[in-house]
Amino acid sequence: MERTEIPRDSAARTIRRGRSVAPSRLLAAVGAAVLALLVAGCGGGSDAGQANAAGKPDQAALPEATTYGDIPQAPKDPEPGAATDGEVLHPKRELVVHDGVDGTPIARLPVKQISSPTWVPVIKREGDWAQILLPSRPNGASGWINTAGDAVESANNDYVVNVDRQNFSLEIVKGDQQLGEWTIGIGEPDYPTPAGRAFIIASIKETVNDYSPIVLPLSAHSESHTTFGGGPGTVGIHTWPDNSFVGKANSDGCIRVTKEALDELVKLPLGTMVNIV
Repeated sequence: MERTEIPRDSAARTIRRGRSVAPSRLLAAVGAAVLALLVAGCGGGSDAGQANAAGKPDQAALPEATTYGDIPQAPKDPEPGAATDGEVLHPKRELVVHDGVDGTPIARLPVKQISSPTWVPVIKREGDWAQILLPSRPNGASGWINTAGDAVESANNDYVVNVDRQNFSLEIVKGDQQLGEWTIGIGEPDYPTPAGRAFIIASIKETVNDYSPIVLPLSAHSESHTTFGGGPGTVGIHTWPDNSFVGKANSDGCIRVTKEALDELVKLPLGTMVNIV
């Protein structure tokens, strides 16, 4: 399967199309219009309603692999600190997620996440089968999809975001090159920013609050808040009205960054890995 290279600047133009109401601390409900889109419209071009092989669940009955999903039977990320080869996938239609190669169906991967196209990082390959990270609870959830034929678009994403909670730092790297490093704010002790491999699932233009022009929701969720403000407790990256957060643990789990950092982060392609230690 051929992979395309994701240009950083062109990716930025793409991901800025999303819009919704973002929350103040953890990503809360994203607004009625976007919520309706997420629940009812993310499976465009899907095969929902068609049965899988005999004895397997109907695809339409499977939970959606979105930030609102909870897939307890999903395999855990086997190597949460490992690097990947940079492959990311976009499903061209709704795909069934399995618990192993040709395994039991556990979820449906839609073509959109909130208002952005779905791009997920590949953490392992076995022929046409790809193990991917999922945007759903529990943290570190993964699954296998069959990429044969025209099921997916494959691209190469060499960008990685590294978050060091102890040192309150965030860096963007491409290969061996550091593109920038900034001091950040993280979750307070009672509501810590969760560790592990996560990825950027969407880019949301803020239309109500003025603390952050763009919010980048991650695949990670708060381990302390099962819900937050009516939303699923999604952890996101965003700015803040002032720099009082810098070098402090004072959020409900989100990663607060300076405007300068956000200006660079929004240029990253969807599906970019975010390693949190």
